Amino acid sequence: MSPIDNPRHAKILLVEDSPTDVLITREALDQAKMLVDMHVVEDGVEAMAFLCKQGRYTQAPRPDLILLDLNLPKKDGREVLAEIKSNEDLKNIPVVVLTTSSMEEDILEAYGHHANCYVTKPVDFESFAKIVKSIGHFWFTIVALPNE
Repeated sequence: MSPIDNPRHAKILLVEDSPTDVLITREALDQAKMLVDMHVVEDGVEAMAFLCKQGRYTQAPRPDLILLDLNLPKKDGREVLAEIKSNEDLKNIPVVVLTTSSMEEDILEAYGHHANCYVTKPVDFESFAKIVKSIGHFWFTIVALPNE
């Protein structure tokens, strides 16, 4: 059975320090009527603690998808991506870089660290919501993901 015939309840880790972007992302996934549990962390240190089940995240679920901003406090998204993709236990989790940067060097660096895709956030709500819905639809109804 294909993912489109049997959509699953997806777990997303959103690594985002902008409360507005968190709200828009939640709203867009709700509007798309996706079966999603979204967990949010606000910086790169928290992201790695969540993924490695450390500190207050000992019971954190393994996400099916990570939406990662690059410009984060404490540890930026570039470092987080490099750590995820070099960690044997985490490297198979798809990472979508979702950021305001459209700089070629950021795009090249993200793909160099094995980002699964790179999406530049649009500034208006409608376009941002449309992109988030598209990401959710693609990763959770079209793509086959491992059941780890």
